[in-house]
Amino acid sequence: METIVEEIVAVEVLKKHEQLYNAELAQGRVTVGTQFQYAWCLVRSRYRDDMRRGVVLLEELLHGGSPQVQRDCLFYLAIGYYRLKDYTKSLKYVQGLLQIEPNNRQGAELERLIKKKMKSDGLLGMAIVGGAAVALAGLVGAGIALAKK
Repeated sequence: METIVEEIVAVEVLKKHEQLYNAELAQGRVTVGTQFQYAWCLVRSRYRDDMRRGVVLLEELLHGGSPQVQRDCLFYLAIGYYRLKDYTKSLKYVQGLLQIEPNNRQGAELERLIKKKMKSDGLLGMAIVGGAAVALAGLVGAGIALAKK
């Protein structure tokens, strides 16, 4: 699963899908397949702005697509938000997928990966907050000592 969430799309592939998407957009109608493929390429980009744009395109498809498209969008939205380090939204989307398909192995693997990342980041976050509290207490203590002099 980690290879899927860490995969970077080739620039040529992204450009190809971008051109197709823009051509259809100029004609006034973008097919679901074209939008989905372009969004999936954007999510796998190395640039956060591209990832965000891909997530927006997938969310558009989620609300108007067939059940199959919605299922795929839930999975790839979970990956997109994971790559953007928004693990709460990532978990929400993968759990939505697992409600529809409880036996989806990729979804279950992704859920485990997200929870593992949230746990490790949570511990890191607590360590940072704890370190900041100690530093703040030291500054306050130094300030009180200076005020007494």
